[in-house]
Amino acid sequence: MLGLLYRKFILKYPLTVLLFTLTVILLFGTNITKLEIDASAQTLLLDDDKDLKFLRTIEKRFKSSEMLIMAYKPKYDLLSPQSLETLGSLSNALETLPGVVSVDTLLSVPLLYSPPQDMGELLNKTRTLKNTDINLTLAKREFLTSPLYKDNLVNKDFTVSSILIHLKDDLLYTQLLEERDYFIQKQKSSTLVMAEKMQFEEVKENFKKHRDSQRQLNAQNIEDIRTIMKKYEHNATLFLGGVQMISNDIIGFVKSDLVIYGSILILLLIIVLGMIFKKPRWIVLPILICTLSVIAITSALGFWGWEITVISSNFIALQLIITISIVLHLIVRYQELLRKYPNASSHKLILTTMLSKATPTFFAILTTIAGFSSLLFSHIHPVINLGWMMSAGITLSFLISFIVFPSVLILLKKTPPLQKNISNFSLVRRSVKIVLKDKKAIFSITILSILFSITGASQLIVENSFINYFKKDTSIYRGMKIVDQELGGTTPLDVILTFTDEDTKATEEIEEDSFEDEFNTLEDEEQYWFTDEKIAIIHQVHNYLDNLHDTGDVQSFATILDTGKILNENKALDSVEIAILYKKLPQKYREIILSPYVSIEHNQVRFSTRIMDSHEGLRRNALIQEMNNDLHKLLNPEIVTFKLSNLMVMYNNMLQSLFTSQ
Repeated sequence: MLGLLYRKFILKYPLTVLLFTLTVILLFGTNITKLEIDASAQTLLLDDDKDLKFLRTIEKRFKSSEMLIMAYKPKYDLLSPQSLETLGSLSNALETLPGVVSVDTLLSVPLLYSPPQDMGELLNKTRTLKNTDINLTLAKREFLTSPLYKDNLVNKDFTVSSILIHLKDDLLYTQLLEERDYFIQKQKSSTLVMAEKMQFEEVKENFKKHRDSQRQLNAQNIEDIRTIMKKYEHNATLFLGGVQMISNDIIGFVKSDLVIYGSILILLLIIVLGMIFKKPRWIVLPILICTLSVIAITSALGFWGWEITVISSNFIALQLIITISIVLHLIVRYQELLRKYPNASSHKLILTTMLSKATPTFFAILTTIAGFSSLLFSHIHPVINLGWMMSAGITLSFLISFIVFPSVLILLKKTPPLQKNISNFSLVRRSVKIVLKDKKAIFSITILSILFSITGASQLIVENSFINYFKKDTSIYRGMKIVDQELGGTTPLDVILTFTDEDTKATEEIEEDSFEDEFNTLEDEEQYWFTDEKIAIIHQVHNYLDNLHDTGDVQSFATILDTGKILNENKALDSVEIAILYKKLPQKYREIILSPYVSIEHNQVRFSTRIMDSHEGLRRNALIQEMNNDLHKLLNPEIVTFKLSNLMVMYNNMLQSLFTSQ
């Protein structure tokens, strides 16, 4: 059948077949413009991850907004007039950007005990560094010792400070994402009716359009921020960090990798082919076939809507390597036949070459596809796409090679075969002699190698530091490193406690004191939520997290309680005082220091920690398991339950899924 195809079509009408193939590939190549890159956090998450659903719920519940972190390292002391003036000017410039909601700096955060004030005065008039009568010595001490600010807003040496850039919430994106996920889940559990299918397609299209437009706005926002940063480089060293910045920069890296890896590999192939075969035809023909295969697969990706991610950014290099291996086998086989039958016609030589190599190449391709198909068992969508992507690419390489190679070669004049250098040393012959002579030794070495491999494989762990994905001279690495080492860590990890008692202990007896009259005026039932039992548990969990080796900054309601203790002459606040603080705290500061950590409506508290990603010896999965075990022992499940959440858990789930799928 294959011989008939070559005799009747490809070798009989080579120019027509070649022109038809080139035309189809080039016309189909118009889909290259549809090829897109996705570097969002979604590409590092598992499909159907229950932890992801929980995280999205928690983000809504505790009103977590997206932000960028800028590390500010001035040339002078942080509280010097020059540094504060630069910081104020920089903050004002950032707040003018359309994508920025607000900016928090040393100048805007509340100073609670510089100097110490009584609770009533503090609640009525909150002071900041902008107040002209602030004692800078007391302010510095507060920044370095306050549970709210130390190792978070400023570093231990008081040389670096955080600038928190709060970004506008994209509510439409969240809405469209939820609608899309709803149809995805429903499609897995049942068959969608025609109306639902049409609605699903509309939702996917709207989601993609909005996401793409939002990417452009985000990219412009990052560019505007960096433009502002450049204006202040003479006064301070600035580093930018945050998920949105990382996603934006990764897109640039992926685009660069696609071009650089492909170009360098093409150049290397030209050099190697020239050194080995020394004839223009054996350089041009392989490069032509490689180029056509890359055009074909990139066009197919654009046509099918498969996006390039960090995981698949080297697919062009893989495609070139696989294609050149096919073509090299054909060239070598053709040369062997030409040396053996120098008087044979080109038609017969090419036909014999293609037929003799079709079956072994087919099975080689099939086994390679099988290898990439193992990626389909992963639960990570970009990894699954890479499996499909490479399987399709390998198939296209096989087809294009077995069509273009004979079509071009039959149009060229037959040339003398390459002179084969004869050497006394032959690796193949030497290997055969060893196999025939030392069978027992080979079996023994093989068995020992297998045992060694099994032993090593049993000790294999999966671990990858996100910061080490990037070169040390990149903005991502420098920004992440200074935040990680100086400002409390990078990878967020939350602990969510859910108290099981639905009825708060409003009837517990309260000793009469100076707060009683004010307490009785509080009509809101939220006041009764703050019981001594809850507060003790919150302190217990906070202290546990704070003492872990790999955790950096830890923020929770306990942080507020510790601050209140300092304000209350080093006396712990009781439940009555806490209720008053909760009720009287201005809404602006409540949203900053309370709402992210307490949800009375859902009977939950949140502990926000950041893991030191650059810590040597960090084992994410082991740390998560350790925390789960310790918290299980620490907490009474009849009173409170817990769950770990946020990016640390998502990232670890992805790593473990990759490990399991292999």
